[in-house]
Amino acid sequence: MSVFETIHEDNFEKIIFCNDKRVGLKAIIGIHNTVLGPATGGCRMWSYKSETEALTDVTRLAKGMSYKASISKLTMGGGKSVIMGDASTKTPEMLARFGELVEELGGRYITAKDVGINSDDLKQMKTKTRHILGVAGEENSSGDPSPVTAWGVYNGMKACANAAFGSRSLKGKTIALQGLGSVNYYLAKHLDEEGAKLIGSDIDKGAAARAEKEFGMQIVDVNGIYDVDCDVFSPGALGAIINETTIPKLRCKIVAGAANNQLATTAAGDALFERGILYAPDYAINAGGLINIFHEREGYSHDRAWSHVAGIYDTVGDILARSVKDKTPEYIVADKISQERIDEAEEKLGRKP
Repeated sequence: MSVFETIHEDNFEKIIFCNDKRVGLKAIIGIHNTVLGPATGGCRMWSYKSETEALTDVTRLAKGMSYKASISKLTMGGGKSVIMGDASTKTPEMLARFGELVEELGGRYITAKDVGINSDDLKQMKTKTRHILGVAGEENSSGDPSPVTAWGVYNGMKACANAAFGSRSLKGKTIALQGLGSVNYYLAKHLDEEGAKLIGSDIDKGAAARAEKEFGMQIVDVNGIYDVDCDVFSPGALGAIINETTIPKLRCKIVAGAANNQLATTAAGDALFERGILYAPDYAINAGGLINIFHEREGYSHDRAWSHVAGIYDTVGDILARSVKDKTPEYIVADKISQERIDEAEEKLGRKP
């Protein structure tokens, strides 16, 4: 698919290709939609195999940010950026130059950290642009997004439990956690405190050992996590892990976790629905980090932000209820709700074709 075919198919507003050979910068900024507010999404640095792969990543992620902001009722649009290259090769000059490019967009795109980009990197970018959120350690910063993302997933999981079992309580429920990194570590804390039974896996043996020691978590092989007999399967690592190979293995009532892009294909979402497995759409349940940095724009308040994130319970609950009412897979319902809010805003502005 050509660049323009990509833009037209997903209704992108703008794709910016950034190049500065002097500092070794090759980057792409994708602005999907700004009708609800400035396009907001982190900057990722990754060793892509090709420009096509980088473009695919940035467009997929940018559209996802539009839907995440929309379904969370934020006055933000969706954007994303990628810097092509090994993160170990980044330099202050490269990061500052990227900051200049963000500044040239005049606030239409607001960046933040993502894979390969940390808070120190954001500080380098911030020497050249005002349009950055989530710089840890600075005044009015929302800080590390992992705890608040976990808080949102926890509340969304409780909404799923209420829909599946008639009670929001997770006490005594068996939760299979795929990945035991930052977000799922904090999620495990909430679940352990409520009295859930935890089973987990991670390629990082250190993370697995920590979870086993702190929570008494049963650790299983990374390939065996799909076969665990559980109430909730919670993906918290790689994307595209709900697919034609893994779905037949699942022995759960609910899929609800922090990972992005959990469904490998739309057919995977259909298959979960047909099997009667409730699915919490990833961009709805893992929106805590975005909601959190949104509150930096108003003068950050921890209590206000975390209260807002707890509302993910209602967001997920609404999706599940509408899914039952319309007899439609949850991922379709979530996309429809997100697009409806965007369409309404575009109609008010006279931008809808």
